Amino acid sequence: MAFLSFDELQKLNFKSIGKEVKISNKASVYNPQNIEIGDYVRIDDFTIISAGVDGIKIGRNVHIACHNSVIGSARIIIDDFAGISSHTAVYSSTDDYSGNCLTGPTVPDRYRSVISKAVRIKKHAIIGAGSIILPGVTIGICSAVGALSLVNKSVEDFSIYAGQPAKKIKKRKDGCINLETLYLDEVG
Repeated sequence: MAFLSFDELQKLNFKSIGKEVKISNKASVYNPQNIEIGDYVRIDDFTIISAGVDGIKIGRNVHIACHNSVIGSARIIIDDFAGISSHTAVYSSTDDYSGNCLTGPTVPDRYRSVISKAVRIKKHAIIGAGSIILPGVTIGICSAVGALSLVNKSVEDFSIYAGQPAKKIKKRKDGCINLETLYLDEVG
């Protein structure tokens, strides 16, 4: 895997970009002027980051693994220390699939009905491989979403959810909060 150089990242004209950011040269970034990226972020091969008018904000120490999509016109926030495993899709917009409208980006807006709602993945949350996060969802602080989950409702803080649709399995420990403090003291 090759990462874009500092000069290549600067030429993309992100709204803001932190230090030690690693973005694969095989990732696709759309509307970088609407994207904020914090320090020590890594975005791997074949990931698509497509920001709408409300933008995407990625905090520090975030890892977005390969083959992911982070897409939508409503705001998407991925807070510090969150992680998204491979083959996951995060959507802040979706077509209306009721059959009362046409769907897809090749159809003029007057024939479509697009639902857009902000998505937030809070600090220390992790999303398992192959999961789908739908518009309007918040993934709580230090929560985990199991692999292959469909998240259509918000996830409580310090909890583990899994399934289709995702349901709460149990509470998750909060040790990551203390480790964050130690780490930040070390790196500054």
